[in-house]
Amino acid sequence: MTDRPDGAEGFSPDAADVDTYDVIVIGGGPPGENLAERTRAAGLRTVVVERELVGGECSYWACMPSKALLRPPAALAAARAVPGARAAVHGGLDVEEVLAHRDAFASGWQDDSQVRWLRSVDVELLRGQGRLAGPRSVVVTTPEGGELRLAARHAVALCTGSRATLPDLPGMAEARPWSSREATSARHVPDRLAVVGGGVVGVEMAAAWRALGAGVTLLARGESLLPRWEPFVGELVAEGLARAGVEVRTGASVSGLRRPDESGPVVVEVSGGNAVIAEEVLFATGRRPGTENLGLETVGLTPGDWLSTDDTLRVEGVPGGWLYGAGDVTHRAMLTHQGKYQARIAAEAIVARASDQRLDDSPWGRHAATADRRAVPQVVFTDPEAASVGLTLEEARQAGLRVRAVDYDLGSVAGAVLHAEGYRGRARAVVDLDREVLVGVTFVGSGVGELLHSATIAVAGEVPIARLWHAVPSFPTMSEVWLRLLETYRG
Repeated sequence: MTDRPDGAEGFSPDAADVDTYDVIVIGGGPPGENLAERTRAAGLRTVVVERELVGGECSYWACMPSKALLRPPAALAAARAVPGARAAVHGGLDVEEVLAHRDAFASGWQDDSQVRWLRSVDVELLRGQGRLAGPRSVVVTTPEGGELRLAARHAVALCTGSRATLPDLPGMAEARPWSSREATSARHVPDRLAVVGGGVVGVEMAAAWRALGAGVTLLARGESLLPRWEPFVGELVAEGLARAGVEVRTGASVSGLRRPDESGPVVVEVSGGNAVIAEEVLFATGRRPGTENLGLETVGLTPGDWLSTDDTLRVEGVPGGWLYGAGDVTHRAMLTHQGKYQARIAAEAIVARASDQRLDDSPWGRHAATADRRAVPQVVFTDPEAASVGLTLEEARQAGLRVRAVDYDLGSVAGAVLHAEGYRGRARAVVDLDREVLVGVTFVGSGVGELLHSATIAVAGEVPIARLWHAVPSFPTMSEVWLRLLETYRG
């Protein structure tokens, strides 16, 4: 421990006040945990530095609590959609029980179990704000205000994720808006909720809080919801939200906010449209990298920027190749499962380089995060669900591929008809005509998330369509849509 404020000078791994590790991981979310587990399993002494809760955003304010909120209304809707079952459904959701279920999935916002897991895999944990202090050097400011100095023999990995970003609008401070954190952890159901943003967080939280009884208005600046998906996805999700009672307004740009009374409602001003009055307003309008206080300037990088990495997740522009990044902070594919995938790649690359192994000798090409470019899977847990992997039709065309979109009505598949009366859904496969492989697949409809991994295997594995004919789907399941897509492609 030292009283010197500047960790960039006079810092040597041989100094008495420096603790030396093989690998230092800053950020204890899913990418950091996975990377640390794998480097430690390979025999490298590894420490995780975490300033908040071990488990990160996903465990406490994103994936787990949000899906815990969305699962009860999805189960209720599924039962009501089946003749004979709907008669057994009486009343609505038990709001207190749903929120208690959410709290349990977020472990009561305590990280004891995650800390025990780290200890079980022999990874050390330091609480505090970690920041770079020059090459292979890290300073940790502890919760008590002290400083710990660390050095890394082989690698430092930055896994500090992203933060919600709020637009600079008049009245933002007095409005006290929700971000995604408040939206997944709120203790009460607001009478009225305004949701600003038509992306994944916006549509999921609009669905969740409407199901719990809030009156919800969704304001999307663009002309459709989920604009990065195939166009029909946003259309069907908007229809589903409207059926549930959400007021969906597209082309709605928020120009300012007012909360005249500190304990009263907030007025959301909409350019060229009617203002929305709500008890709370959620802004789901984007993310920024968690790199503001990481000491990036000490290694020639810019604080607050995304980290640019190569496919082994080594940060570009840093001499010596000792700095890595994984997860949202790299801006490669901002999804928990992709962050964990990147962590696995990064850990294996660190271990290989630590033992002077040639990375091109790796089996299966596992030292390169190729899925970030061509096979990223994602599910939106609305009603209907949306699931996709790979490229949309437009993205494939922009990439210069000669492609064809093959569409099929999911409601015509026997398994879907059994799943729900009046099932509405759609499937699309994007075919690279020159190679006759799939480069993208999208499903929208109830329960389609469970179809996605088969599509991911087809896209990531570049399985020839001629071989997919011999992957026989079971009857009567929704997987039969694969046969129908292939039949439609052949004509």
